[in-house]
Amino acid sequence: MFQEVSLNVTIQQGSIQTIAADAIIVNLFQGVTAPTGATGAVDQALGGAISELIAGGDLRGKAGETVVLYPRGAIPARRVIVVGLGKPDKFDLEAVREAAGSAIKQAQKVGAAMVATVVHGGGAGGLDLAEAAQAVVEGSLLALYRYDAPRAKKENDDETPVDSLTLVEFDAGKIGAVEAGARAGQIIAESVALARTLVNQPSNVATPTALAQAAQAMCAEAGLICRVLDEPELRAEGMGALLAVTQGSDQPAKFVVMEHCPESCLTQPPVVLVGKGVAFDTGGYSIKPADSMLGMKADMAGAAAVIGALRAAALLQLPLRVIGLTPLVENMISATAYKPADVFTAKNGLTIEIANTDAEGRLILADALCYAGELKPAVVIDVATLTGAKGVALGSRTNALFCDDDALREALLAASQKTGEPLWRMPLDPAYDRQIKSRVADLKNSGGRSGGAITAARFLAHFAGDWPWAHIDMAGSAEYSGGPEDTPRSYLVKGATGIPLRTLVEYLRSVAK
Repeated sequence: MFQEVSLNVTIQQGSIQTIAADAIIVNLFQGVTAPTGATGAVDQALGGAISELIAGGDLRGKAGETVVLYPRGAIPARRVIVVGLGKPDKFDLEAVREAAGSAIKQAQKVGAAMVATVVHGGGAGGLDLAEAAQAVVEGSLLALYRYDAPRAKKENDDETPVDSLTLVEFDAGKIGAVEAGARAGQIIAESVALARTLVNQPSNVATPTALAQAAQAMCAEAGLICRVLDEPELRAEGMGALLAVTQGSDQPAKFVVMEHCPESCLTQPPVVLVGKGVAFDTGGYSIKPADSMLGMKADMAGAAAVIGALRAAALLQLPLRVIGLTPLVENMISATAYKPADVFTAKNGLTIEIANTDAEGRLILADALCYAGELKPAVVIDVATLTGAKGVALGSRTNALFCDDDALREALLAASQKTGEPLWRMPLDPAYDRQIKSRVADLKNSGGRSGGAITAARFLAHFAGDWPWAHIDMAGSAEYSGGPEDTPRSYLVKGATGIPLRTLVEYLRSVAK
């Protein structure tokens, strides 16, 4: 229901030039004039056809460049795809994902159903073999993702899908590393696909109730503990800030608690992930412009990322206690909707003056952070499409990281660089609290346009307890349009991105080690 990517991934020991497939994929670094390794072996089997392309300037090895050769019986494969890896000094795991995405798209374009590939970077590239295999599978599966939109006539009905991907490794002693990496890559990519689909769905389908049901279905499949709090339970919890946002909607709020807890981790303080889940945001009485409202079905992308991250944690069998929280609401306009100048009481007793009803995400996160504190966490990380100011400051490629703990900050920055989902450290100076000071309550929920992403983070800081806490403002990166503001990536398709799910999972894996 949720996963629009289905690919049979296998591992095979042997030489790539001996594999029978609709297409085999090899690679070339920029500047190489005489191919070696697996590419050299294929070149030799083809009578120097790859070398001839290089000599003629038709193949340069630039990042993402692809050429297709037809062996005409010289080897068992029907086609050979050579993909460029770019310059060796800039080669990393992100380059592997990019190369894999470009190559698999070319394979799909030529109608190759059965594809075999070398592990880019696992040889001369000098990368860890398991990590390179993971990146190959991630890049391939994410590039092939398609949202199954409700259409009378499906797009690309005449397109031959890629059914299988075989990673070929010559050294039998390295097969275990390739298998481990490929398995992790498939789990993570399929979890991203789930998150993408939840975001891509229209908001009349992906209501708070439907999103909670999707989380429950995922938990049942992955073996996670799941509890859904309804509005009476939220009132009993004292979540007045969250309930203020939802009171204008006919769709009831939900609060999902998902837990991955192996037996060996029962007494372990949990890592708590919190994802903003505004299923649709009109802005309330501080109404958004019509054009700005079009993308607001994606205002629950933080929640989708957390749901996917919990799935990955379970299926990767991480020896770590992880709890995911997703407050799910709509922010609508009605006779019962909250209004500017209203005052509400959050779960920790702080009162909040509503300066702007379009600053609703921080209200539901405030109560969720209070709930997280009662779990006696090791760390808490919240992810949210929170402020337009973040997009103004950093654009869509890089997301804002606010963190009150040095070790947590460095771990998240490292995870983001490894996954190609970059974060940038932002200030969390209490001096900005002057902007959210209220005359009629403890706080107000907006400090105005100046430093808007920072004052939003400072607002949340009042609900984060005495434990390491990080806030990731991912506004602008939840969806990819391919426009000039977006960095082209071969494994992104128009629509939801799933960011920063892979960063969260990489962080969890680093902690589990």
